[in-house]
Amino acid sequence: MKPHEIPSKTHAAGMRIGIVLARFNTEIGEGLLKGALRFLHEKGVIDTHVSLARVPGALEIPLALQGMAQTGHFDALIALGAVIRGETYHFEIVSNESARGISDIALDFDIAIGNGVLTCETDKQALVRMDQKGYEAALAAVELANTLERLRKNVD
Repeated sequence: MKPHEIPSKTHAAGMRIGIVLARFNTEIGEGLLKGALRFLHEKGVIDTHVSLARVPGALEIPLALQGMAQTGHFDALIALGAVIRGETYHFEIVSNESARGISDIALDFDIAIGNGVLTCETDKQALVRMDQKGYEAALAAVELANTLERLRKNVD
């Protein structure tokens, strides 16, 4: 038996994209943003169709995403930030709660969100990953938005 497969698409021209970027760990965040914008540019998203909101840190990302989702203006959203392990339990709280909040917004508002919030042990790990993970978060958001559109229209 071979199941009917819904093809994956990364077409993004004409899409309106919202990005929420945490300012904490600024250098890493800017690297994530650069990667995400590179993907969007490659896929034909025009500058005026991308909105960027900067928030203090990863815990504030879900609320800003919610605000964007509530507008109904965006085809997909991207969450960007970095949580670096420190010497306290705070790392686990911030990592887990930001991820949960991002997932909740996607499910509550039925919108594609690419999660590009890095959770790394060291700054060095994050610096190595930032460009590629920003790119991949944008790709995930666009691909999922296309898949959801096809599912809603019941189109192959």
